Amino acid sequence: MGKDVIVACDFDSAEATFAFLDKFADCSRKPFVKIGMELYYAEGPSIVKEIKARGHKIFLDLKLHDIPNTVKKAMAVLSGLDVDITNVHAAGTTPMMKGALEGLTRPDGTRPLLIAVTQLTSTDEETMQRDLLIQHPIDEVVMHYAETAKNAGLDGVVCSPMEAGKVHERCGEKFLTITPGVRFADSEMGDQKRVMTPAAAKEIGSDYIVVGRPITSAEDPVAAYERCVAEFCD
Repeated sequence: MGKDVIVACDFDSAEATFAFLDKFADCSRKPFVKIGMELYYAEGPSIVKEIKARGHKIFLDLKLHDIPNTVKKAMAVLSGLDVDITNVHAAGTTPMMKGALEGLTRPDGTRPLLIAVTQLTSTDEETMQRDLLIQHPIDEVVMHYAETAKNAGLDGVVCSPMEAGKVHERCGEKFLTITPGVRFADSEMGDQKRVMTPAAAKEIGSDYIVVGRPITSAEDPVAAYERCVAEFCD
């Protein structure tokens, strides 16, 4: 898979989601869509099936984190939704990640890409050390989580774009980096703390960028999306 822009459809209803996606009806390139907790919990599996039927690739971003058997069974259910990417928290440990991989793999051996969240882009080093009692530098923690995910058989990680290049150095170029925390140079940071522009994320080695409000809240979402694609993919 080549580089791509994933649009975070963080809406609270199917109505709002499709009102947004309808703006792209005449576009030659259908956006890769992220369905997160808010939308999935509001609408359930049907929203995934409806968006997939429209021809969009889907990143189902539910960040599973539980005991290995529970995650394995949950992933077995999600494998039937035909998403392209889904994820877990790397902090769930190796047995949980291996369980997720086993549950996600269908009887014919196919499965979506499975990635692990390292540290959220809303978390900085001070917060991590204070609230999580993880005293190592955040870069070191992210690299360790990435290596653990790779050793568990996962396809990549969610990380800050600031860490994408280092993840590739440590885990190889084929180990995917999916990076939220991407903003245009003239956008507000919102609740993100470790951010980067699309062009900079491309330069540093992100494979996919996840962009939400700079596109979904733009006056012209299609133009904002196309600008992002031009900066990151072209």
